[in-house]
Amino acid sequence: TSHDPTSKFWGWAERTGVTTSRFPAAERWAADASHPAMRVNHDACIQCGLCVRACREVQVNDVIGMAFRNAGAKPVFDFDDPMGQSTCVACGECVQACPTGALMPSAYLDEAQTRTVWPDRQVDSLCPYCGVGCQVTYNVVDKTIVYAEGRDGPANKKRLCVKGRFGFDYIHHPHRLTAPLVRLPATAKHAHDQVDPANPWTHFREATWEEALDLAAGGLKRIRDENGPKALAGFGSAKGSNEEAYLFQKLVRTGFRNNNVDHCTRLCHASSVAALMEGLNSGAVTAPFSAALDAEVIIVIGANPTINHPVAATFIKNAVKERGAKLIVMDPRRQQLSRHALYHLAFKPGSDVAMLNAMLHTIVEEGLTDAQYIAGYTEGFEELKEKIRAFPPEKMAAVCGIPAETIREVARLYARSRASLIFWGMGISQHVHGTENARCLISLALTTGQIGRPGTGLHPLRGQNNVQGASDAGLIPMLYPDYQSVEKESVRLDFERFWGQELDPKRGLTVVEIMDAIHAGDIRGMYIEGENPAMSDPDLNHAREALAKLNHLVVQDLFLTETAFHADVILPASAFAEKAGTFTNTDRRVQMARPVIRPPGDARQDWWIIQEVARRIGLDWNYDGPADVFAEMAEVMPSLNNITWERLEREGAVTYPVDAPDKPGNEVIFWAGFPTTSGRGRMVPARLVPPDEIPDSDYPLVLSTGRVLEHWHTGSMTRRSGVLDAIEPEAVAFLHPRLLGRMGLAPGEMIRLETRRGAVEVKIRADRDVPETMVFMPFCYAEAAANLLTNPALDPFGKIPEYKFCAVRVSPMQARLTAAE
Repeated sequence: TSHDPTSKFWGWAERTGVTTSRFPAAERWAADASHPAMRVNHDACIQCGLCVRACREVQVNDVIGMAFRNAGAKPVFDFDDPMGQSTCVACGECVQACPTGALMPSAYLDEAQTRTVWPDRQVDSLCPYCGVGCQVTYNVVDKTIVYAEGRDGPANKKRLCVKGRFGFDYIHHPHRLTAPLVRLPATAKHAHDQVDPANPWTHFREATWEEALDLAAGGLKRIRDENGPKALAGFGSAKGSNEEAYLFQKLVRTGFRNNNVDHCTRLCHASSVAALMEGLNSGAVTAPFSAALDAEVIIVIGANPTINHPVAATFIKNAVKERGAKLIVMDPRRQQLSRHALYHLAFKPGSDVAMLNAMLHTIVEEGLTDAQYIAGYTEGFEELKEKIRAFPPEKMAAVCGIPAETIREVARLYARSRASLIFWGMGISQHVHGTENARCLISLALTTGQIGRPGTGLHPLRGQNNVQGASDAGLIPMLYPDYQSVEKESVRLDFERFWGQELDPKRGLTVVEIMDAIHAGDIRGMYIEGENPAMSDPDLNHAREALAKLNHLVVQDLFLTETAFHADVILPASAFAEKAGTFTNTDRRVQMARPVIRPPGDARQDWWIIQEVARRIGLDWNYDGPADVFAEMAEVMPSLNNITWERLEREGAVTYPVDAPDKPGNEVIFWAGFPTTSGRGRMVPARLVPPDEIPDSDYPLVLSTGRVLEHWHTGSMTRRSGVLDAIEPEAVAFLHPRLLGRMGLAPGEMIRLETRRGAVEVKIRADRDVPETMVFMPFCYAEAAANLLTNPALDPFGKIPEYKFCAVRVSPMQARLTAAE
């Protein structure tokens, strides 16, 4: 039976003239409709095994296998479980590989499991989620995207994850903003305001674009003129395009006349960038994640790629399974990659520097350094050598919990290999010692020469789809585009001449500092574009009180977010599939996104909205579109040399730096030195800095926050995706079964998590990967917002909050109810 007349198998049959089978129809296995996104129809299966290979060899998930024998053979999930109850991660690779229609997206099928949906057109664009930057083909019916397929792009090679393949439908959600909104005059702001996105009329009314823009810009201009330029601030977005990020930071710097502009890089990799700029004078990766295929040794530290960067994780798994690479995972929590690893070093939370410096101690003491590389390309080695004498593995084992000999074995593996590569994530950066952690990783690469060659390098896995590009474009309070210091006079004067505007010579405030400045009365107005600090900032009570205190708040977004609850004016923006623009992935790859459908209702393009606000506060802007903006960016950003809009339209993706217009980009960089004043990479010794808040008798456990596979950041997108929210519909906290046993708790029960800043009530999920002393909680759930609990203490260099460590206590909800009675 063919459920899809356009399948490859049907086409083959038609071309060969086969219309009937020589064999009588056999009774087949029952169909499986247990998954919210995919359907399994065994009567169309020819036992070709492509689904098994796709799962086992491409995605390396090993969920699908072939069971039974002869004519009764069939693909099964796990131990012949229904697909929706199996360990399937819904990447859809099997659906993309199936040639017969036995595996199909449910969006194409009717109740009889027959295909009834046929796309009118296909449009090539990009995935809107993580920094991998997968290229996607969107299948469109009328004005609706119905299905996504992975393209053979340089980052993903046709692969997608559950979010990329099935998480696009939030753009069609009925909560989309379709007209500007203005706060009702009698509606006061409160820190804990709740507004129903389906009924915003309790707090807001509709307005024309002319009225809304006049009110938005007029309020900002009035505060600037009456209270001075420093009374304004802006948060840009890592979800928007490079062109939008550039325009937004230019608006703040030339229109607000200060440098109080930041975005979510402050909350993810700011400390990594601080260390990279200090050591290499570069704020980006030195090699793409696909370099894992050329590596002999791969370290993944403070990152969970199978959850946060699933497609990048497939290349790491391919390297281990197909090419024999040795994988070393370093993280307090175990993870799916751990089963592929030669070592998993489950060090004590917050002890990163102790473990990494002990590795450096081993490398130096055992003569495993690359002396020729150190002499030719680095500086600071002698100081590093002296400082790490205080970190012998035997001494650090007691601090980090990893046996000394294990530390030595891992250090030897890394240093001796032909090519070693380090990936890291926010488990490194989101600490008060985040910059110290990253300094250790940079020193590991420089002391051993594991950088600048295929299969080597340093790769901080960037979170958002355009956090690299937004940072490159200057959405940073201390740096102009391309990481040029606002405090360097010659740089400032160059930008003043180019933009025709006097600029503030002082660095601006960062995300958390801006919230503090609002409480202090120094900042009175804000423009927030595509950010949701009312969910993403640490110590949310403090952040929400700040937002409610503002005299004037303009929010530009797709939805009525928790931040928009406090807005005076809300401007409806365009989603990823409704705009053209460039986006830069974690590999430094600049890619072209194309509009798939039009924005709903009267929502507008983000670049247009920013320009209209700019005009109304006194700037003479006349951009015709994103191509105009990109051309201007290329004039002030050396990283874009030899990359033009026309080239991107033609090629789709180009990795910077590029040596000539007709040359491909350089994926691996720093093979002949670094863009520092001396041309050398700088090693900076890392200090042992404890977490800001240590567990005690009142708060005896460690709270760490992060993501789950199906949801993204504050949930404003993924919790409005039908498939993603069906798979992970409720707020949960992850605790080790033994901890649950000691507390007399069971999975599925409700608990209260409490820190010195707030409390939430959440359901328990047992997880053996979590240490017994830790509670892990995703921060995407508004009904149990993890950031009500987190600590706003900052890394002194990157100004990033310590999301990965604070003291928490757990109490059973039943005990609290009994006590109340």
